Amino acid sequence: MAITREAVADWLSAQVAAQTLRWRLWTPVAFGAGCATYFALRTEPPMWPLFLFAVVASGAWLGGRRLHLARVWSLILLMLACFALGLAAAKLRTASVAAPVTPTLERPVVIEGWVVDVDSPGSAGPRVIIAPVRIRGLAPEATPVRIRATVRDATPPEPGQAIRLFAILNPPPAPASPGAYDFGRTAFFQRIGGVAFSLGETRPAVVPEAPWRLRLVMKVNAFRFDLAKRIVARQGERAGGVAAAMTTGQEAWLDPAEVDIMRDSGLAHILSISGLHMAVVGGFAFFLVRLLVALWPWLALRVSGKKVAAWAGLLAVGTYLVVSGAPPPAERAAITASIAFLAVLLDRQAITMHALAVAAFVVLLLQPEAIVTPGFQMSFAATAALVALVEAWPRRPREISAPWPILAVQRTGTWIGAAVLASLVAGAATGPFAMQHFNRSAMYGLGANLATAPLSDFLIMPALALGALLEPVELGAPFLWLAARGIDLMLAIGEWVAGLPGAVRTIASAPDIVLPIAFIGILFCCLWRGPLRWLGLPLACAVLIWPRTPTPDLWIGDSGLQAAFVQDGHAVVMRPGVRQFAADVWTRRRGLEPTDRSTEGWTCGRFSCAPEASGPVALWWGRRAPSLEQLGGLCRSASVVSIRTVVSALPSSCAGRLVLDGLDYTRGGAVELKREGPAAANRWRALWVSDVRGDRPWSRVAAAPLPG
Repeated sequence: MAITREAVADWLSAQVAAQTLRWRLWTPVAFGAGCATYFALRTEPPMWPLFLFAVVASGAWLGGRRLHLARVWSLILLMLACFALGLAAAKLRTASVAAPVTPTLERPVVIEGWVVDVDSPGSAGPRVIIAPVRIRGLAPEATPVRIRATVRDATPPEPGQAIRLFAILNPPPAPASPGAYDFGRTAFFQRIGGVAFSLGETRPAVVPEAPWRLRLVMKVNAFRFDLAKRIVARQGERAGGVAAAMTTGQEAWLDPAEVDIMRDSGLAHILSISGLHMAVVGGFAFFLVRLLVALWPWLALRVSGKKVAAWAGLLAVGTYLVVSGAPPPAERAAITASIAFLAVLLDRQAITMHALAVAAFVVLLLQPEAIVTPGFQMSFAATAALVALVEAWPRRPREISAPWPILAVQRTGTWIGAAVLASLVAGAATGPFAMQHFNRSAMYGLGANLATAPLSDFLIMPALALGALLEPVELGAPFLWLAARGIDLMLAIGEWVAGLPGAVRTIASAPDIVLPIAFIGILFCCLWRGPLRWLGLPLACAVLIWPRTPTPDLWIGDSGLQAAFVQDGHAVVMRPGVRQFAADVWTRRRGLEPTDRSTEGWTCGRFSCAPEASGPVALWWGRRAPSLEQLGGLCRSASVVSIRTVVSALPSSCAGRLVLDGLDYTRGGAVELKREGPAAANRWRALWVSDVRGDRPWSRVAAAPLPG
């Protein structure tokens, strides 16, 4: 039978007509595109054009509805209005959270303030979030709202304590390499205006009483920290550290080696309080209360057990959000779970694509910056993929008078198949984001998650929920013991999986434009109804198949303290152990395996390191500028010379050499260098962090103001 053009046109018309109730699902996508466009700009736009655009676009859509425009034009105007509103919402959010950022200070300062919370530990020691009251050398109006401080204490000071520390204070750091994770942007929206490194132990301080809101936050965080200590005391540091992170969000007891194992096995998402945890806690409360209502016939005849359970689920989600410290991923997960329970209260289906769209809209309206975070992208991509799987899952007819052994086998097989397919779908949906943001792929993550899902969903999380609920009255020990055994088994599975050959594969980041293409492809596969959805599959695979940009020949970190160059397919790190995190970020983003610099063929001292023969780079990291003789020796040994300080004059031997000094790093941050043309020409193309970051509120550092 020949396929005619008319038949194809009719079939395509039918496919488009099937989307009648699905077009509205694209409104949060358009809103998110507006938010993402705002964050992709290189310069900060003024407020009035964005708000004018939003007003005009919204008015055009409303006017089109009143004039009964054709549906296609109405949809176009609706998407344009959502896009414009996303731009305006992101700008308004940026203006609303703007707070002072500490300047780069040349000398250590005395900081006095309140400990608001205990943050996850770093390689240099425990870290705390401080609400500073006084910072010597800064005027009150220039004092940041919050700072993150690394302390030298064996155990960090607890929330609610007033402390004094002598520390080096800097603005939040810029990305380690062009296009890498921007902690400064994250800190800006959390109102963290500086990072401090204590030079000694903290001491008690006498400061004015904190405002009532800050006192309330500190009391909640003190309760969380005390609960975490109780859990660790019950379970031991190994299992207790994981349990405390899963329950309260406190990561002070997490062993870095255990975190690496969880990451390499694809189980690290269990440590971060997000959608999985909210779903388990809220779902456990929902089904437990519904079961209790059903077991009490008098009550079951008078109330709706489903709605009572939904109220219990809302209460459980809200309580868990408070206990977890309400980090942004937990807030997003709580909003999504709450909308599902509200749908139950309104007699609507809880898990639908429309409910997910409402949740995405609410999250982006409250936190437009979430659109550029891996957590939001992975969470909503995975959830959309799972909801699409539920929509496409065939409805089996109910069996009548079937023997129970046959039913048990059939339903067990169905459950196993659904679990495998759900893990596969969720992993495929989050894979592009893991590759682009984290540059690693846990090759056996599917198997590890299948093996640990029953443990975390049906044993660990319910036991932790009951144990945490009963621990304040000293009745949580049996449940916490049970959770600890499950965590031990989960860690054992993770350790075995992480130890398998080829467990982790490093994948270079694709160009920035590729991830939005993949995101659109994933959403098209999920939101479109019908066989045409598979047109989005090639787009969804863009991160995997897109050609990578040529690897730079050289990377020099911020301030010129660290560098790495490419040799034989490896990244040779100049100063092993110094700014190692930044070096690891760059090597992973470029898909390179790091290796330490050889001790042979290099002359390295206290302030400098240079090749004995002609080499790619020489470093000077001393705080004082090198003499002309020292600088001449560096130029004779390398094609690129990096000086930490500002250089006022160059010797003749530096002619034809690329010399970067402190002024360059102050303006540009870290840099990638790619050689162009023959080596003798010594021509380089530079890509600085500032080129990618642009001139935005979170990238500006002011000069130090004097107190009035």
